[in-house]
Amino acid sequence: MVDAVRDPLQFHAQALALRAQRQQLLASNIANADTPHYKARDFDFRQALANAQGTGSAPPALARSAPAHLPGKGPEAPVAAMLYRTERQGSVDGNTVDLDVERAAFAENAIHYEANIGFINAYLRMLQTAIQGQ
Repeated sequence: MVDAVRDPLQFHAQALALRAQRQQLLASNIANADTPHYKARDFDFRQALANAQGTGSAPPALARSAPAHLPGKGPEAPVAAMLYRTERQGSVDGNTVDLDVERAAFAENAIHYEANIGFINAYLRMLQTAIQGQ
């Protein structure tokens, strides 16, 4: 019973954490649009969410380089594998940031973030209605 209530919230919590991580990454790309040799980065949201849900290929566990090292714990929040964005048009200074692409991705990600918050709010209202019986 508890799993039926917790699972949808856990899914949206993981999605929100990944959306926030992607938003920071896209903001970093935009902020470094004039930085020479900066390479724009992003990640595949669907693959990262699948990894967070346990249905994809999880990132490798922390490796110990010596037997005396303490074993590391995995990250609390889902972590996405960072990729370099494909360069659309070369620049003289080696920067691969395309502001139009970055701004569009930033706006799309923000819309999806707000949608996830809306889904959580609707789900909690539904639970409240079911509990109160109104």
